Amino acid sequence: MNEKLQGKDAQDETACQYLTFLLGDEEYGVEILRVQGIQGWSSATPIPNAPDYVLGVTNLRGDIVPIMDLRRRFGLEVREFGPTTVVIVVRAKGIKQDRIVGLVVDSVSEVYTVGDDDIQPAPGFTGDVDTQFIRGLTSIDERMLILLNIDKLLDDSFELDEPAPDQAASG
Repeated sequence: MNEKLQGKDAQDETACQYLTFLLGDEEYGVEILRVQGIQGWSSATPIPNAPDYVLGVTNLRGDIVPIMDLRRRFGLEVREFGPTTVVIVVRAKGIKQDRIVGLVVDSVSEVYTVGDDDIQPAPGFTGDVDTQFIRGLTSIDERMLILLNIDKLLDDSFELDEPAPDQAASG
């Protein structure tokens, strides 16, 4: 399976590239076509009453972008940011509007091409385990890679299909 993943024909329509990153010892992936950029961590302006995983907002090339700490969002142990901490800027698709959000991760790893046939669904769990943000799982070089559904993750956090305050007033 690993050779198949690494050796996918570029013309295979079911193959998709994923930018992978680390949170602790776990490796996650987001579709590379959703990635708008990667930048080093710098402080964010806090927003009152935001969830604890929303660190605030930052100005990114003239756009105000919310910054989400994925460690906190996933309920992982909070660690101090280090020299490899980066912000992956992603675009999520909503029904009415797209949203750009910065995701703070421990470090960026690799880019892999993964075919749809190589993605296994997340196992069903009972109790408090929430798998709605997981698109699926795949194995690369004997490592488990968790592929995220970025639209679901950000829709749940930022209500992507709610109009912005200025749109609501004019609508």
